[in-house]
Amino acid sequence: MIHSFEYCLEKVKDVGIVEEVKGSLVFVSGFKKASVGEGVTFETGEHGEIISLNRELTEILIFSRNPINSGVRVARTGDQLSVTVGEGLLGHIVNALGYTLDSKRQDSIKSELRRVEAAAGDISGRKRVDGFLETGVSVVDLAVPLGLGQRELVIGDRKTGKTSFLLQTVLSQARKERVCVYALVGKRKSEVIEVRNFLKKNKVMDYSIIVAAFADDSPGEIYMAPFTAMTIAEYFRDAGVDSLVVIDDLTTHAKYWREISLVGGRFPGRESYPGDIFYLHSKLLERAGNFKVDGKDASISCLPVAEAPAGDITGYIQTNLMSMTDGHIFFDSELFFKGYRPAVNIFLSVTRVGKQTQPPLFRDMGKEILTLLKRNEEMERFLRFGPEVTPMAAKILRQGQRLYSFFNQMPQVSVPVNLSAVLTALIRSDDWDGKNAEVFSKAYAEEPRYKMLVDGLVSRAEGFEKFVKDVQALKEKLKKPLKEK
Repeated sequence: MIHSFEYCLEKVKDVGIVEEVKGSLVFVSGFKKASVGEGVTFETGEHGEIISLNRELTEILIFSRNPINSGVRVARTGDQLSVTVGEGLLGHIVNALGYTLDSKRQDSIKSELRRVEAAAGDISGRKRVDGFLETGVSVVDLAVPLGLGQRELVIGDRKTGKTSFLLQTVLSQARKERVCVYALVGKRKSEVIEVRNFLKKNKVMDYSIIVAAFADDSPGEIYMAPFTAMTIAEYFRDAGVDSLVVIDDLTTHAKYWREISLVGGRFPGRESYPGDIFYLHSKLLERAGNFKVDGKDASISCLPVAEAPAGDITGYIQTNLMSMTDGHIFFDSELFFKGYRPAVNIFLSVTRVGKQTQPPLFRDMGKEILTLLKRNEEMERFLRFGPEVTPMAAKILRQGQRLYSFFNQMPQVSVPVNLSAVLTALIRSDDWDGKNAEVFSKAYAEEPRYKMLVDGLVSRAEGFEKFVKDVQALKEKLKKPLKEK
C-alpha cells in the first residue's frame, strides 16, 4: 500500500525531481535519503519502488503504463514497499500491489501491512518436510509425491497440460481448507478469467486468492506479482494455516526482469539475462517451506512453473530453477500428442523430499509402478522386431496399458490418494481395466461406507503384495460402483 503524494510530502518531507525516463524506469535527483526497496509516489498519482542508488540519481521502477515526464515531483514514503494482507483477500482477484480488481474487498478480521520483498526465514524456524501434499492427480500422488512445504518445479512446453494440473492441485488443497494463492504473471485476461471460473465452478474460490499481472500491465507490476503472492501466503502461515502458492510462470517473469535490466543499462550475462536473476528467484522460492509458528507447524508449498520450448529443459532459467527447487514434474509434449492427460513423464520427473512423507505402502507402490511401466516400455520396443508374444509379455503389456489408462485423468476429476492406491492394486491383480476412474471417485466422495472400506484397507496395509491380496479379496465390493453405473 502506497499513500498519496500529499500524505508522503507532509510525512517524510523528502521530494525528488524526475530527470530521465527510460521505459519502465525513471531516474530521480534531489532525495536527501533513500533506501533500496522503498516505495515512492509521483505527484501525477503513479507509484514506484527504488531499485538502485548512486551518488547523483535514484533509479525507480514504476508500476504504471502511464507516461511520466521529466520535471515531475516524486515523494518518498519512508517505508519499504508493502501490501495490505488479511482474510479479506480470500475469494478475490488482486493486482501486484494487493488492490482488488473484481469487487470491493470485505474488511478483514485482522489485516496488516507486510513488506513485499521480505527476507526468507532462517533455518532455526524451519522443520523437516513430513506432511503429504495431495494433488488429486493419481500419477503424481503415487509416482512423484509432494510434501507440504515442498518447492516443486512444474516444467514443460506450452499447451501440455501444466495449468490443468495446477488447477487440480489447487482444487484438492482448497477442499482441505488450505489457502491457495495463484499468481498469474504476464498472462492474458482470458487466462485469468478461466482460472477464476474453474475455482468458482468447483466452489473453492473462498479459499483462493488470485494475484493477476496482465500482459498489458507495466513490467514493474509483472515483476512484483510473485513477491506479492508469497507475501500473502506468509500472512496465513503466521496465522498457522497451511498454504499453496502457484507461480505461473517464472520464465515470463525472468524475461520482464531482463527487459527492465537492459533498459537500465545493466551488464547482460548468459542469454542476455542479468547476473542477479538467480538471486531474485532463489530469494523468492526460499520463502516457502515447512515452518514452526508458535509451537505449531505451518507450511508454504510452492509450485513455480517454467516453460521448456520443444521439451528442452537445459535452458538457463530452467536449469536455474531446477537447482533451487526440491524436484520437478516434467510435462512431455510427445506424451501429450499421444493422448495422455496429464502428460507427466515420470521417468524424467524428480521429487527429492516427497517420498519421505509417504507411509511404506505408498513408497513400495511407487517403486512397483515405475518398475512395471519401465518393463512395459522395454517390452513395447522389443516387440517392434516381431517376436511372438509370450503370456508373461502379454501380462506386462496389459497391466502397463491399464495403468496408463487409469493415469489418463480429466482435469475436473480429482482422485483421493487412498482410492488411487486401491485402484492400482486392482490393476495389479488383473481385476480392473483402468477405465472410468471417475465412477469410483464419485462413490468415494458420496458414499461413507465405500470411503470407509477404501480407507480401512489402506490403513491396515502391511506391504504392497499383502495389500494387493487384501484388495483382491474384496474386489466385488470395491467394483460395485462400476456395476451401478
